[in-house]
Amino acid sequence: MSDTTVISEEGVVTEVAGTARDTAPRGRTITAPRHGATRLLVTGIGVVAPTGIGVEEHWQALLRGELAVRPIEGFDAEQYGVTVAGQVRDFDAEQYIVPQLKVQTDRWSWMSLAAATLAAEDAGYIPPEEAYATSVFLAAGSGGNEFSQHEIQRLWSRGPRSVGAYQSIAWFYAASTGQVSIRDGYKGPSGVVVSEGAGGLDSIGWARRVARRGTPAVLVGGTEAGVTPYALLCQVTSGRLSTAPRPEDAYKPFDRRANGQVIGEGGAILLLEEADAAAGRGAQRIWGEVVGYAATHDAHHHEDPAPDATQYTRAIRLALADAGVAPDEVGMVIADGAGIPELDALEATAITAVFGERGVPVTVPSSWTGRLMAGGSALNVATALLAMRDGLVPPTGNVEEPVESYGLDLVRETREADLDVVVVLARGFGGFNSALVLRRHRAEEAA
Repeated sequence: MSDTTVISEEGVVTEVAGTARDTAPRGRTITAPRHGATRLLVTGIGVVAPTGIGVEEHWQALLRGELAVRPIEGFDAEQYGVTVAGQVRDFDAEQYIVPQLKVQTDRWSWMSLAAATLAAEDAGYIPPEEAYATSVFLAAGSGGNEFSQHEIQRLWSRGPRSVGAYQSIAWFYAASTGQVSIRDGYKGPSGVVVSEGAGGLDSIGWARRVARRGTPAVLVGGTEAGVTPYALLCQVTSGRLSTAPRPEDAYKPFDRRANGQVIGEGGAILLLEEADAAAGRGAQRIWGEVVGYAATHDAHHHEDPAPDATQYTRAIRLALADAGVAPDEVGMVIADGAGIPELDALEATAITAVFGERGVPVTVPSSWTGRLMAGGSALNVATALLAMRDGLVPPTGNVEEPVESYGLDLVRETREADLDVVVVLARGFGGFNSALVLRRHRAEEAA
């Protein structure tokens, strides 16, 4: 028997006698913050991306300017008119999950499970005795595509009785959240965020709510695995994908030759901890602090972009206000970078409305990987934290002729900078706009 901390929905903490109630290794008790006193720190990062597996592989690939968009492997994509994508190479799922779980889940969930493992290892996080002290809030934009591809083919060729039972749990948006929670024994309030490319940031927004109600640790972010015939066909119909056959000609955000987007797979998962809880367990690393967040919606049309940048601009301003940060304190903006002229122009309008023309360095790391939907904005948060650690703004790739009229200080070569505060932006198909403000951790402010 041991004393275990119990946390109510209101954040009230009580101590009761009890034992661990699940199979995950545990060995400590926790205390939770009361509402209104929450500081949320990033203590662990797990990356599974076209640029590499693990934070350092990803980061060094960005700094070297290695384009990870390549011809699509695994199937003949010629008939779809889109032949390049960002793909994760050398990914061995069985390094992270047991074979019995692998056959029940999709490649997208394999990547989430792997990234969650890497994030916990990076943080040195040992789950506390109280299972309800850890939550999982991941984002998903398309679900289990590869698994569904196989089952659709079975349905078409062999009939409904041939469809496997695991289809029902492998494809849906909450699958990765559920599988991470089950495998690792996390029982705190959990959920899934579906806002396409904005989802990675929005999962952090939800984590803040959960933390303020008393859960001291939350896994956030997300991954995607949409490089399959079924998923590619669905995305081709949007009309937003580049049909350029050469990777270097395809995804060119803020460039005069911008001609559409490139899909990709992978993403990142991050461990967020309330400051007192992180200090209490002796967290080995603090990457940064989440100090501001906001989300808006264009409320215009389910497919067509808004006619102006009003709501996107508003999201940025609200996030800065939430953080108590002035625009001139921001050292870098990681932009969404749609790679579609109309959408690039709208984003440039939003950025310059807040920061002024060429008022802040702007970069688009996703230009090296392709757009990973929900996984992309999560990966951009990881990139922002790495940039703050090293004082380096990573370059935007594939841009030879930036549109000068956009008024952006678009970083095209690695640049040294004092990155005390960074803003990450994201948009999702259908009108979602999100902005996140990160601050370098200050040891003197540690709780």
